[in-house]
Amino acid sequence: MYEVNPDGWMKGRSLKGKLIVGVSALVIGSGVLLSVLVTQRYTAGLRFALSAQAESLAHAVALEATEKVLVNDVVALQKLLENQIRSNPSISYMFVQRDGRISAHTFPSGVPAGLLDANEPMGPKEGRAKDVRSTDGQRYVDIAWPIFEGKAGVLRLGISQAAFREQVRRLWFEIGAVTLAILVLALAGGLLYVGRITRPLAELTEAAQKLDEGTLDLTVQPHGNAEVAALASSFNGMVSRIRDFTQRVEEKTRELERSHEQTRAFCEIVREIGSLPSLEEVCSTLIHRIVGILSCTDMALLVLNDSQDKLYVAWEKGLHVVHDEERLREFYAIADSLDTPAVLEETVLRPPLVPDFFASAAKQLILPLENEYSVRGVLAVACPGECTCHFNQMDWVSLILSQSAGVVRRAVLQADAADDLHARLSRPSGFRGLIGKDSKMQAVYRLIEDIARTDVSVLIQGESGTGKELVARAIHLESERKDKNFVVINCSAYPETLLESELFGHEKGAFTGAVRRRSGRFEQADGGTVFLDEIGEISPQAQIKLLRVLQTRTFERVGGDETLSVDIRVIAATNKDLAREVQSGRFREDLFFRLNVIRVVLPPLRDRRNDIPALADHFLRHYSKEQGKDVQGFSSDAMRLMLDYGWPGNVRELENSVEHAVVLAKGPRVEAADLPSVMWPQRVSSPVSGISVMEASEKETLARALEQCGWNKKEAAKRLGIGRTTLYAKLKKYGLTRPVIQ
Repeated sequence: MYEVNPDGWMKGRSLKGKLIVGVSALVIGSGVLLSVLVTQRYTAGLRFALSAQAESLAHAVALEATEKVLVNDVVALQKLLENQIRSNPSISYMFVQRDGRISAHTFPSGVPAGLLDANEPMGPKEGRAKDVRSTDGQRYVDIAWPIFEGKAGVLRLGISQAAFREQVRRLWFEIGAVTLAILVLALAGGLLYVGRITRPLAELTEAAQKLDEGTLDLTVQPHGNAEVAALASSFNGMVSRIRDFTQRVEEKTRELERSHEQTRAFCEIVREIGSLPSLEEVCSTLIHRIVGILSCTDMALLVLNDSQDKLYVAWEKGLHVVHDEERLREFYAIADSLDTPAVLEETVLRPPLVPDFFASAAKQLILPLENEYSVRGVLAVACPGECTCHFNQMDWVSLILSQSAGVVRRAVLQADAADDLHARLSRPSGFRGLIGKDSKMQAVYRLIEDIARTDVSVLIQGESGTGKELVARAIHLESERKDKNFVVINCSAYPETLLESELFGHEKGAFTGAVRRRSGRFEQADGGTVFLDEIGEISPQAQIKLLRVLQTRTFERVGGDETLSVDIRVIAATNKDLAREVQSGRFREDLFFRLNVIRVVLPPLRDRRNDIPALADHFLRHYSKEQGKDVQGFSSDAMRLMLDYGWPGNVRELENSVEHAVVLAKGPRVEAADLPSVMWPQRVSSPVSGISVMEASEKETLARALEQCGWNKKEAAKRLGIGRTTLYAKLKKYGLTRPVIQ
């Protein structure tokens, strides 16, 4: 019936064949074109929504996994991934990769090797979405998201594209079915009425050409006999159906575009606020985005915490917390009665529950902030007069609030956790005046409790400034002798000629200047505790007499014959290695063993840096009160400087540094510039010959401190936070002497 000429056109042997071929080609072509356009737009929208969903899930899981990865809690991390898989059926797999190793995963038989290098984040703060295909042909959207800016590894998350592709295939089927139905109708009409065509061929050809050119606004006038009129009516009906179908497709396309824009806006808002670190920033950004939708600009977000004992009230430029029970009950009553957006003629929310700009509002628009359990908060809008907000805008904002509720709740939980951490840090921590939660200090506390009830001798070893005297006092306060005297003897503070008199006392006339009898420190401590500080500094002669006291608890005053007996407990402390001193012959071995019955070793501050914030906060409160200032904390730079510093003078240096900073502080927080200059990072261009860069820096710091103090060694030692004995040793080590002025 048909033949193809060299030009590629179908040459029909009858008008019926031409009509059938033309109508078929037109309907099929239009259907294919519309199918391609609609499918492309629909596919793009679905792909974008799938990627956005995967990125949002990856970001949320990365935030929750940060702490578990940093503390190396593999069990909790694995449980987190498994819970996410169970609660999100759309997730196909998850695993955490750090330093080339897999920390946790959800694959039954291990992570496929080909998947490890298939994707990586675009940067420390930005993830990457990538299509991957498994060996069995399954396609997934793979997200590589950095955890804690990549410092804690990379979270990999995969979402199957099976559902997405099934929706695309279903759309193709529906469009094909509609196109086929139209084609069947057109062919049926053509076969039915073609035999009755009486319309002039010129008019019919012209109309067909216009239709082929895409002109749908045309009508063929039915004239002639019944066959021509029927053909014209059929042609007009076909054009009308095509026009209606095109309009419906265009409307559907516009609707899909609107849905796509809304979905993209949702994802952008949730992704933007989900990446913010604090509740104030989350609420401020969310309100700013909502202000761009509603005509009113004065609004506040009120959110309850999970325990419902705090109400966070945030607006675009601030945030405050309500603890007052009366105000909380007022909010409970409003929140419980609200389940849909409402424009209220009366002002139910008034200052101070909300910001002051609500006082002048004529009306209030209140929209609930919902989660899956109950109303946890509201968005309150202060309307100045007639409310011009349309209901579609309210629905749009309500949808945004619903999508953002999880992020806001997460920020509230973080704010509660931060407040709880600050409260715990503000509370005193430690034991009998000792401050520190480090495991090394906890071991010291337990050892003190174990030995305090006995009378055995204790040797406390530790660097200068670590708190040896505080440990000795804690042992005394925990012992049965706590109601008796605690006598401190600094063995390095007395010359050899006076140390014996200081320890044992003297009789009148025992030496020049002894004008009366004087009781020694051992006699004064009868029934209590004697603390011998810097025991490694006493002379060999004094060591012999001290050994006798430790063995027999008896002694004679200098210049006297009467033997005195005392009931004392002896605690000694030193910053030296007494075992090495014994080997070198500078300390008696029998005295060392008599003192070293129980040894307590205090860690230097650099080995328990996690105690620095608590110690600094304790000293800050003390010296703020002493100086009459209201200094409430440290800036992040100041705290980082303290955490990075080596603290050669240990806790004593930290205390002196905090006192220095409180004196210089100008505001409510200690800034880095308020801390002593010795803590600031120093650059040494080249080391002095024979010493390291570290030693050169220490020598330079010592010299600068001495010059600033006019070579007053006591003041310099206090400023540096070290003992005078340590200062003298370092001066001798580096050969530092006061310059002679000519």
